Amino acid sequence: MMAVGRSGGTILLFCLSFFAAVTAESPYRFFDWNVTYGDIYPLGVRQQGILINGQFPGPDIHSVTNDNLIINVHNSLDEPFLISWNGVQNRRNSYVDGMYGTTCPIPPRSNYTYILQVKDQIGSFYYFPSLAFHKAAGGFGGIRILSRPGIPVPFADPAGDYTVLIGDWYKFNHTDLKSRLDRGRKLPSPDGILINGRSNGATLNVEQGKTYRLRISNVGLQDSLNFRIQNHRMKLVEVEGTHTLQTMFSSLDVHVGQSYSVLITADQSPRDYYVVVSSRFTDKIITTTGVLRYSGSSTPASGPIPGGPTIQVDWSLNQARAIRTNLTASGPRPNPQGSYHYGLIPLIRTIVFGSSAGQINGKQRYGVNSVSFVPADTPLKLADFFKISGVYKINSISDKPTYGGLYLDTSVLQVDYRTFIEIVFENQEDIVQSYHLNGYSFWVVGMDGGQWKTGSRNGYNLRDAVSRSTVQVYPKSWTAIYIALDNVGMWNLRSEFWARQYLGQQLYLRVFTSSTSLRDEYPIPKNSRLCGRARGRHTRPL
Repeated sequence: MMAVGRSGGTILLFCLSFFAAVTAESPYRFFDWNVTYGDIYPLGVRQQGILINGQFPGPDIHSVTNDNLIINVHNSLDEPFLISWNGVQNRRNSYVDGMYGTTCPIPPRSNYTYILQVKDQIGSFYYFPSLAFHKAAGGFGGIRILSRPGIPVPFADPAGDYTVLIGDWYKFNHTDLKSRLDRGRKLPSPDGILINGRSNGATLNVEQGKTYRLRISNVGLQDSLNFRIQNHRMKLVEVEGTHTLQTMFSSLDVHVGQSYSVLITADQSPRDYYVVVSSRFTDKIITTTGVLRYSGSSTPASGPIPGGPTIQVDWSLNQARAIRTNLTASGPRPNPQGSYHYGLIPLIRTIVFGSSAGQINGKQRYGVNSVSFVPADTPLKLADFFKISGVYKINSISDKPTYGGLYLDTSVLQVDYRTFIEIVFENQEDIVQSYHLNGYSFWVVGMDGGQWKTGSRNGYNLRDAVSRSTVQVYPKSWTAIYIALDNVGMWNLRSEFWARQYLGQQLYLRVFTSSTSLRDEYPIPKNSRLCGRARGRHTRPL
């Protein structure tokens, strides 16, 4: 944690004075990041990685509920750069969401100061680079948001708290992978799996008899991963900001984009044990190992590497259904999370999204409801603010699958602020898919095989479904979520399979209100970069 540099200082101080007024002087945490290229060797060959302050992965963000995060990002790359915040909801402020639909890229040799508030949030999340195919080069790191003092947490303070970033990886540079996609070709299977940036030797140090928290995030590009520790069981306690029923698992499926917190107790004899991560639902199972090292251990991990599930969908589906909200736990506010009875709220609208894959002009593309997303020449949120016509069309994507041919468009679907809706993700393909919605958590009320029908609601969990921001959809299956649309803005809904996202499997939800009250949405930040057709315009005073 560092002080912000002089660049943009006047604007920053102006912004701070405004946000201090609207956040009742919640604490500030300052970060100063320099983004560079550097040589990395995660799979034993030299690659061009993206480093933050010289680190791969990047530094963790440690914060507490309602903290204001002031993150000054210096782009020392030779191309534009953006960072997005996976799971951090940016209440009433999608201008700093860090996706191209909302935020102008940081030009080379320039900086931008993100001003975020982790309003009414707790839990485990991560950040990542959202432009081009930068995610395949690094630039990601963990985010943890602790509960405020005085808010009870449903487990004792652990002896240690570890960020564990897992993900598939390629030996190719990200520029080679991007070039392959730009030529209309699919990516090959990944070459390996990393644990905290390493394909082997990542170490978690523990002391016998003590309990530790592991915050596990799948920051990879496409593979679902299974996480397990030799001779140890894991107690699940939190999923993307929701305290869960404390269920014991011997291994845990973590789909792309998802984050989990588990507790492990060092209750075995003091030696080293394998930490194992392997791919799921893949023809060739890729496995990597790290080490859980007891203090004073001189005995390396030995014996067979503990096996895990491989292609069994039913096992994973049953585990997902077992993950539920702890209704007796307090959330970031001093009221129980379970006091919000989502199952009793009438639905205003049902939206069904189906994935699409196909060729357009001889090149591989992906989409949602037959629309393959293409970025506009101006961030959509800026087009809204400046009332720039022709950037996109409202409802340029259907709210039901059309099952027609795939076509290109800048897909935006409008939904109304303060309504309660249902979204169903349908997957008619033979792969597991994973979807994320920026700016929101949603209740995962149901998932099953086959095609969704209105009668499928009879099997919904309307009492203690887990609330999260990333959800998987199994092959030839559907997943249903409920969302309270309480966050005005332009929010990215995307596939977490990064090649699919890059080639069009995404859209934007425009959560709209005609209100101009600061209670509903913050105005555009004074320090916003302006690009595209918004270049040269002036933001109004805060």
